[in-house]
Amino acid sequence: MANWTNILFLQNTLSKGVNPDIDSERKVKSFSVEKLTNFLDGSAEKTKKRRRVEKIIFSDPIFMKESIYFMNQNERYEAAVQKTVRMKMIMKQMGWTENGLEMTYCYRALGGDLAFNIHSIFQKAIMGLGSDEQIAKWIPPAQNFQIIGTYAQTELGHGTYLQGLETTATFDSSTQEFVLNTPKLTATKWWPGDLGRTATHALVLAQLYSGGKCQGMHAFIVPIRSLHDHSPLPGITVGDIGPKMSFEQTDNGFLQLNNVRVPLENMLSRFSQVLPDGTYLKQGAAKSNYLTMVLVRAQLLSGEILNQLKKACIIAIRYSVIRHQSKIQPSDPEVKIFDYQTQQQKLLPQLATAYSFHFTAQSVSDFLKSCYEDIVNGHFTLLPELHALTSGVKAMVTETTTLGTEICRRACGGHGYSLLSGLPSLVTKVMASCTYEGENTVLYLQTARFLLKNFMQVQSLSSPETLPTSVRYLASSNTGRCQARKPADFLNPTLYTEAFKHVSLRLIQNAALKVRNLTEGGTNQYEAWNQTSVLHVFAAKAHCHYFVVKTFVDGLMMFKDDPELYRVMKNLCDLYALDGILSNTGDFLHDNFMSGDQVEMATEIYLGLLAVIRKDAVLLTDAFDFSDESLNSALGCYDGNVYERLFKWAQKSPTNTQGNPAFEKYLKPLLQSFPSKL
Repeated sequence: MANWTNILFLQNTLSKGVNPDIDSERKVKSFSVEKLTNFLDGSAEKTKKRRRVEKIIFSDPIFMKESIYFMNQNERYEAAVQKTVRMKMIMKQMGWTENGLEMTYCYRALGGDLAFNIHSIFQKAIMGLGSDEQIAKWIPPAQNFQIIGTYAQTELGHGTYLQGLETTATFDSSTQEFVLNTPKLTATKWWPGDLGRTATHALVLAQLYSGGKCQGMHAFIVPIRSLHDHSPLPGITVGDIGPKMSFEQTDNGFLQLNNVRVPLENMLSRFSQVLPDGTYLKQGAAKSNYLTMVLVRAQLLSGEILNQLKKACIIAIRYSVIRHQSKIQPSDPEVKIFDYQTQQQKLLPQLATAYSFHFTAQSVSDFLKSCYEDIVNGHFTLLPELHALTSGVKAMVTETTTLGTEICRRACGGHGYSLLSGLPSLVTKVMASCTYEGENTVLYLQTARFLLKNFMQVQSLSSPETLPTSVRYLASSNTGRCQARKPADFLNPTLYTEAFKHVSLRLIQNAALKVRNLTEGGTNQYEAWNQTSVLHVFAAKAHCHYFVVKTFVDGLMMFKDDPELYRVMKNLCDLYALDGILSNTGDFLHDNFMSGDQVEMATEIYLGLLAVIRKDAVLLTDAFDFSDESLNSALGCYDGNVYERLFKWAQKSPTNTQGNPAFEKYLKPLLQSFPSKL
């Protein structure tokens, strides 16, 4: 009877077009996938709205993405422009706004495979740094695409170090204009997206010269192409920088300026301005010009970077329940590779990380919303904390996500190397995020400066209440030893949160002590910082790791009224924390905070969690709710028909129908160069 039932089950499943291996993973639901999706989206209504947008988008054949794997750079760019123009038409027809959720859902659905992405940063910069009059002048035409903007900060010779930018803007009081120049090759603006072929205007970051001296970096709106025929304007040299590891659809460009003049009103002037006589007035903090980068970093976390890891987890975990390889028991058939503990250990920490970073991104976004209005209105009290938090979290999330997507790709074996799997594109795309909007090491060091500054305030007997919220723990005393007595103790969020706090405090204290010892020994403070900079990076990473763990633990309270979701979320939280401990064991053993026996206890619990979470893994990836169209992966399809789809897509390769020109040129002469003996 059992065999007959299995045969009927297999026939029924195949008749529905769903692979039985993945269907069986969804048969027993220990929690509501739909409820979890609603939580990730923000509400059930937002889930419905997102799905409506996706349905509208993918009902249009222009947005089908399979063919992009066979396109060259020019074709990818043209297709991205076509999709974006079509999307703007649909948005206008549907009454969707640029700042609305629908735009976010469109971008999510299409995986950023669009043009004009930096155009939005151009607008954000004007909104954050421009006066009310400048916003009124420039934002409407930008929103209506009467102009297309780019954000030109990075130069051939300088990137994150804004003080070193070499582009100049010199005020000419006789004409009430700024004269912009890239005085040498290294001053050439290099890398801005939408610059190579698309933008009509650039927001150029340049060193302002006024009143006989350099006033530092400021932002200027510079027309670069004719609005009539799109040709470069006088004094403008502009073009595309060529092939890259990824982002083939984006026209990253270069820009050189030769005595290009713009009127006085084109310098964004919310926080500083130049008077007609050349007098310079500063109205805000020096870091106000960093506001745009802070905004972009915060919004990239959930809107761009985190989605790559979520997609990689979906693809790799779904494929791992379809792929059968080798045997656990000699007498058994080949098993799903996801049944191997080693495969679980590769993938499940990445899944836990994706969920943990969801809470992190939401926390950063909430903090940004709480202080943005104050900052743009000239109240900068929270800007240093926001800058430090977005810097460190951006560095940690991009670094971890880059490693995680690559682990997912490798976990899929040879098929993971195929572009058709969707994984190589995710890896190379997220890899770029370790550099853009701030190189990660530099960002960690900026976070470290904030940490050490506040740590030294604690040492000078400042009240803990005066410390920024995210570093208030610096005023607490370090705990002596880990209190775990049995393996199950490592399932206590308070215990492992305290462990991460202990390590962060110790590393921050150690970095500060090393700097103090050097300066007291006669080394100047700048050289002392350089000689201890690796320690500062260690401290910043530990602080960020503690922040992520604590944020995930705090987020568990959102599920206190839903025991099923609380269970699966706590399992993921436990796994994320334990993976962090076991991946950085030396930090926890260093000062005898943990013992070797306690590490063994943590390992035992960690391995046990793998087996528990494995049962829910496919459902946990389903909750991310990325459609097959969005994933664009032959391996990650919802129905699990991996091999059929991989073979079908391979047939679409142009090389299968275009013949082989190398045969007549090279292969035929080679084959005929010696008489055949066959």
